[in-house]
Amino acid sequence: MPTFYNESAKNVAKTWVYLAFFSLFLITVGWVISWGTGDIGILYISVIIAVGTSFYTYWNSHKMVLKMSNAQPLDTKKYPEIDNIVENLAISEGLPKPDIYFIDENQPNAFATGRNPEHGVVAVTRGLIERLDRSELEAVIAHELSHIKNRDILVSTIAVVLAGAIAIISRVFLRSMIFGRRGNSEGKGNAVGLIIAVVVAIVAPLFAMMLRFAVSRKREYLADSTAVLMTRYPDALASALEKISSHPEELKAANEATANLYIANPLRGDSNKGIINKLFMTHPPVEERIKTIRNIDVKE
Repeated sequence: MPTFYNESAKNVAKTWVYLAFFSLFLITVGWVISWGTGDIGILYISVIIAVGTSFYTYWNSHKMVLKMSNAQPLDTKKYPEIDNIVENLAISEGLPKPDIYFIDENQPNAFATGRNPEHGVVAVTRGLIERLDRSELEAVIAHELSHIKNRDILVSTIAVVLAGAIAIISRVFLRSMIFGRRGNSEGKGNAVGLIIAVVVAIVAPLFAMMLRFAVSRKREYLADSTAVLMTRYPDALASALEKISSHPEELKAANEATANLYIANPLRGDSNKGIINKLFMTHPPVEERIKTIRNIDVKE
């Protein structure tokens, strides 16, 4: 258990730094638009959304994700091997055993959710169980436990929600400009301020999305390396990623809001070509992940 408890405080601190940054970014966007239009109400709305969303998502993120993914509790009598793998890995890392959920779909994939290790959840698809051997299943589940251990899921979920809130506020403002609502003429609204507000409303959602994806990609690399150190078998995770990414079917239960939570992009058509495309990818290119994984030195 020392591994978990020694790193827990550090992970908690990083989590709150990420959450504070995304919340402050949303409030800043609201302040700029409020200043540019002279409408202080926009700032109040931004603060309420930032604070309310963060608290609501903190307590309910796992319920939201599981419901959106059509996940159901795993029948451990039907799939005892999965239960055994999760329990053994959790014990070896000093983690509380997470709840295990099942998604009845052909595509092999998995994700983790939960606000902290004590409320962790691992979900696997039927395709993952049917198409991967035991060592590959261990590698995938170790990857998901790494996300729980590092509290990545809470950060990713709130980042998704707050990025969406920024997009909504920006869209409402831009539409109000189109229909002639320009704020309080007695406030701080002015021509220059309006121009700045419009630019921020256009750029902020793109920046928030890029930031959200950058955080997601960084955490995937970290979870890959942590999983390899857990299992001491990099080839198993590399092989699992090859099988998952090469499966032709799309995961019906996934969508753009939840895609970044899976071990590999569950939506098909994510291009690895071009710098711009890579900025908006939910996951690092599979080829780069596999190359990095196979270069990890697991020798004592």
